[in-house]
Amino acid sequence: MSGTGSDLADRVASALGVEVVHSAALSGGQVGEVVRCSLADGREVVAKASPGTPLDVEGFILRYLARRSGLPVPGVLHAAPDLLVASYVPGGAPMTPAAERHAGELLADLHEIHAERFGFERDTLLGPFTLDNAWTRRWPDFYADRRLRPMAAVAYGRGKLPAEDRDRVERLADALPSRFDGDPRPSLIHGDVWGGNVVVGEGRIAAFLDPASYYAHAEVELAFIDLFHTFGRAFYEAYEAVRPIDEGYARWRRDLYQVLPLLVHVALFGGPYLSGLRARLRRLGA
Repeated sequence: MSGTGSDLADRVASALGVEVVHSAALSGGQVGEVVRCSLADGREVVAKASPGTPLDVEGFILRYLARRSGLPVPGVLHAAPDLLVASYVPGGAPMTPAAERHAGELLADLHEIHAERFGFERDTLLGPFTLDNAWTRRWPDFYADRRLRPMAAVAYGRGKLPAEDRDRVERLADALPSRFDGDPRPSLIHGDVWGGNVVVGEGRIAAFLDPASYYAHAEVELAFIDLFHTFGRAFYEAYEAVRPIDEGYARWRRDLYQVLPLLVHVALFGGPYLSGLRARLRRLGA
């Protein structure tokens, strides 16, 4: 075997029962180590290892999406808490309006997959943080008690969120039940659609990576995409051809649903994201 990441490549060979003939390190983001491996049987795979991060969670979600949806995701070959091996998806083409339209169609179709309640079959991860997905009947209760309050507590506990801002998030969570006239329908979302998690082929989306899926208000996905400018106008045109977006999204719920990823980024990186969080809390009256 030649290349880099030899220790991880040896673990891949042991897990799959196939020799690794070459390996090369890839960017891993929050994950400790990511390696692309060429196998003796001709397959190309990607392996992840990250101490303290249960990678079998990602494997579970990828298999769930492959089984329950038409969203293109890598195939899972091995999923254990300390090692995830998935098929390598070639890409690297630039994002184009055609690819954005394809993404809009794919995510609109994903959001048409529904459950009876909000949550998921197991707790999942967003970055390094565990998401509590206990099934909940009402959406404002789920978003307040299983997203906003816990993430504010994590950011505060890490010394990144001042007490007064934590209290503002708490007030927002308290107010949510009275601000919703009714519950949206629970939709399956990817949960982490930023540019690094989208593989583009020639004019199409080849795969969505690193999902943090659960059944949510579908606008949570759109707010994340808006926050990180993942797609442009062509995405929304294609999405709205399948699923029109209610005017309440632009009026206040985009800000509401961006509070969560901003809290995650405050917990991870601190100050650079705090002003954005405060701006949304101010607009929401918290």
